[in-house]
Amino acid sequence: MTHELRIAVATDPGLVREHNEDSVYVRADLQAVADGMGGHEHGEVASALAVNVLAGWEGDLGPAVAEIARRLDAETPQGAGTTLTAIRWEGLAFQLAHIGDSRAYVLREGELRQISHDHTMVQALVDAGRMTPEEALVHPRRAYVLRALQSGNSHDPDLSWHQAKVEDRYLLCSDGLTDYTDLGDVHEVLLSTEDGTEAAWQLIALANGNGGPDNITCVVIDVVRKKWWQR
Repeated sequence: MTHELRIAVATDPGLVREHNEDSVYVRADLQAVADGMGGHEHGEVASALAVNVLAGWEGDLGPAVAEIARRLDAETPQGAGTTLTAIRWEGLAFQLAHIGDSRAYVLREGELRQISHDHTMVQALVDAGRMTPEEALVHPRRAYVLRALQSGNSHDPDLSWHQAKVEDRYLLCSDGLTDYTDLGDVHEVLLSTEDGTEAAWQLIALANGNGGPDNITCVVIDVVRKKWWQR
């Protein structure tokens, strides 16, 4: 293999909430962010369950998400739920599993592009041509999620395959970043900050600088070429 992944993680409760309902999991071939829903205790339990399932999982993410849904039904109170955005790698190819309003982005050749699709009310209105993307950014119910993994009411995730390139940078994040931070500022940090850990914490600082009303989690994944002596 002529490349490797450099993975950095940062998570913070923000400036308003006492508890962090986000959960995050990373290993060499799998990275995931889950944002808990349903109140402090329920949200923490649901997001932690999601990443715990992934921690013991090998192979296709579709059955993994189905197992998370099954265990939410069996083990958590009604209404406990979580978003999930996860990447599983096979060489430079990766499978993306996504449900909810956490997000996945790729920074490639200077351009930042979202590769997940929000499952929110405002995104549905944008897709239907009834709202502009600019209006969606400031809508008071922009965090209202239409699809999630939830005890008693889980939905199917979006599953897709993508091809990475060496020098790509990927960002997985909860909506505590994207709902309260200008995307141009996110782009600038990812573009200008070489160290992934520093970039992740700078992104959290951006959200906290705007009031930090939600939990914030960022995973930065750099696809880098191995040096000749590492091969």
